[in-house]
Amino acid sequence: MEEQEEKQKLSADEYIKEKSDFLRGTIRESLSNPLTGALDPDDVKLIKYHGSYQQYDRDLDSERKRQKLEPLYQFMVRVRVPGGITTPEQWVALDALSNTYGDGTMKLTTRQSFQFHGILKRNLKPGIKAINDTLLSTIATCGDVNRNVMCNPNPYQSQIHEEVYRIAAHISEYFTPKTTAYHEIWLDQEKISGTPDREPLYGETYLPRKFKIAIAIPPRNDIDTFANDLGLIAIEENNELLGFNVCVGGGLGSTFGDLTTYARLADVIGYVPKDKIVEVAETVIAIQRDYGNRANRRNSRLKYTIDKRGLEWFAEELNSRLGWEIESPRPYHFEANGDKYGWQKGTNGKWFYTLFVENGRVKDEKGYELKKALREVALILEGDMRLTGNQNLIIGNVEEKDKDAIEVILAQHGVLNNPKLTGLRLSSMACVALNTCSLAFAESERYLPSLIDKLDVLLTRHGLETDEITIRMTGCPNGCGRSPLGEIGLVGRAIGRYNLYLGASHNGDRLNTLYKEMLSEEAIIEVLDPLFLAYAQEREKEEHFGDFVVRKGIVEVTDRPVRVLSLSEKE
Repeated sequence: MEEQEEKQKLSADEYIKEKSDFLRGTIRESLSNPLTGALDPDDVKLIKYHGSYQQYDRDLDSERKRQKLEPLYQFMVRVRVPGGITTPEQWVALDALSNTYGDGTMKLTTRQSFQFHGILKRNLKPGIKAINDTLLSTIATCGDVNRNVMCNPNPYQSQIHEEVYRIAAHISEYFTPKTTAYHEIWLDQEKISGTPDREPLYGETYLPRKFKIAIAIPPRNDIDTFANDLGLIAIEENNELLGFNVCVGGGLGSTFGDLTTYARLADVIGYVPKDKIVEVAETVIAIQRDYGNRANRRNSRLKYTIDKRGLEWFAEELNSRLGWEIESPRPYHFEANGDKYGWQKGTNGKWFYTLFVENGRVKDEKGYELKKALREVALILEGDMRLTGNQNLIIGNVEEKDKDAIEVILAQHGVLNNPKLTGLRLSSMACVALNTCSLAFAESERYLPSLIDKLDVLLTRHGLETDEITIRMTGCPNGCGRSPLGEIGLVGRAIGRYNLYLGASHNGDRLNTLYKEMLSEEAIIEVLDPLFLAYAQEREKEEHFGDFVVRKGIVEVTDRPVRVLSLSEKE
């Protein structure tokens, strides 16, 4: 009876997963239904595990309702790119795919993935197959599983980068779901008769909610490791990777009006040698699988499991399951969570060019043909293309002899040395929001550039146009653009209205704090102008804007900084 009562408390998603036959559901039947552009409601949930979200064009919704038509359903497809590294050949193929099946653009995400938008149902299967033909995949880029594993993409900073990248790729592959449903549905592979499906880690109902892993290499925190369920901080000595500090319980999503939901940064609970890191990651995921909230999806991430039971409990449970104790955390230092732009020489003697891609959208505009430029670069490049955690692109492993040719291509298409690239714009990030995200209350990607145009006028007036102030905007509080970690954070409340948050740290180890609510554009400018003036006149040497507003008491830090759990606390 108790087991039956407990089962009745499960969220609807848990029942969908349980009866899905390891993520098969009726996706095949839904895809072949010619009477609608949508999938069956249960399959809409399940298709996330295969790397796609069903959406519709909200710009056209009112007119279609007036004409008594169903919404213009379309699909977003996300590509799994562990560590964000792709070959030039893959870039060219994905570029072509965006034209054939999508809306003609490519979106570089905040998790080092590609997204394609505007894919109609009839193009979904050939589109996903085309992605697999590039030797990439869409599996597990969404859904209640471990997502794309991020890692620092900048090998010019450390000799251990390539080893860390290999570890990230291995972790990503290791935690990919084992069901053959993906290959059956999208690649027309037959299931081997008599071979039972099994998910040795995930089980029949997978995880309570999504799980995110990211690996940072100090001194850069450009993948925002503390925003993840499991963050790993590389510890090196004499250019040798020793192991990782382990951080648990990060997550930035929340819900307006629900105080049981909140953004939280991960806590540092210990150090693990590199040869033990997969075992530790698997154990962390297993604890969340067993103890995570499966009744209320708003409270189902690891951060809530830890806050409900205690960080010390979690560390003890981890050590108990491992059968050995992780060590105390090793010292580390982060300087910033943004990207360094332009040419940097790598430790391997080759060159890496970090290119700003506004809000990650790769498209062509008059006088700024970014998509054409990158396609031409990819056609001549002998190195690789690296996606950063800030929606930017690194043209990587470039030979000295090829630098000039790449610069010529970028300059010919208006991409190189854009005069609009102020410090604020280069430190900006936005989620997609309207017109395709069903959760968005307000614009984000389509609006932030024009707001920055106006803010840049203020910054130039105060002599701050080159200052790197991180500004992040999201259309809702789910945090896909990591707005809680912006020194200036803007979260959409309604069309044309935003909550303003201030005071995050420049290196990603402190969340921002709500400052003003429901601001119009005019009000945002009116509020920020005197703050910029005060910052210009009263800041201390090398003080960042987020630290300034906290020091001056403009906002009071309401969230504790990242906690480092010592051995004495664990005892």
